[in-house]
Amino acid sequence: MSKLTKDLARNIRIAAVEMVARAQASHIGGALSMSDLLAVLYGEVLRVCPSDPNWNERDRFILSKGHSCSALYAVLALRGFISKDELKTYGTDGARLMTHISHKVPGVEFSTGSLGHGLPFGCGKALAAVRKKQKWRVFVMLSDGELDEGSNWEAILFAPHYKLENLVAIVDYNKIQSLGFVSEVLELRSLVEKFRAFRWSVREVDGHNHDEIYKNLSALPWEPGKPSCLIAHTVKGKGVSFMENKLLWHYKSPDAEELKQSLRELLL
Repeated sequence: MSKLTKDLARNIRIAAVEMVARAQASHIGGALSMSDLLAVLYGEVLRVCPSDPNWNERDRFILSKGHSCSALYAVLALRGFISKDELKTYGTDGARLMTHISHKVPGVEFSTGSLGHGLPFGCGKALAAVRKKQKWRVFVMLSDGELDEGSNWEAILFAPHYKLENLVAIVDYNKIQSLGFVSEVLELRSLVEKFRAFRWSVREVDGHNHDEIYKNLSALPWEPGKPSCLIAHTVKGKGVSFMENKLLWHYKSPDAEELKQSLRELLL
């Protein structure tokens, strides 16, 4: 994969860590786990126009795991949808950049925070494209813990019934949710078998391998008449050694020394 996406992923991580530390906010672990996926999507895959965020033919990207929005705000700034200076306002009183994703920000399709809403909304967008005979696609980024929500499974039934081959679900499968490891809170295995039983086309990738991500997301749809689900195996807190695979970093905010160490590691 191009140096562009790898540099973009690193810069997403740097910006996200700085934002969360400055605001004394949360959810940095899940922002870091999906940074490589966002870099490939916004660097190589999505048909979007930063100078015209509402371009009718754009692909729609929906961040269902809205609590990890620092990474999405970062990539939107790095791609030119918003200014990089606005990232400094993240989590401050009255700012557009709230700590759960807001559709008031250019490039954001849908406000999320309460989990389980992104995929049902994405199904509606995908069906609208089909009925309007439009070619835009819908990509929905889900967390693994979010799949505990029953509304997702209604949408997972809905999408193949309406043959939404323009819909792509991406599961950031970092194996940790808010209060514990996914395997302890509510076991999901096997996600591949579950989605296939619901008549989706399913593939698994290393969610930090840009070549694997691009190879799969650049060849959509994988099967005619079926929605696609990319299960991306990731590491919570990826890129910062003391955050990796640690439940603590779902909610904890970096202090000054932790921020310095994080930036040292990310800038290597």
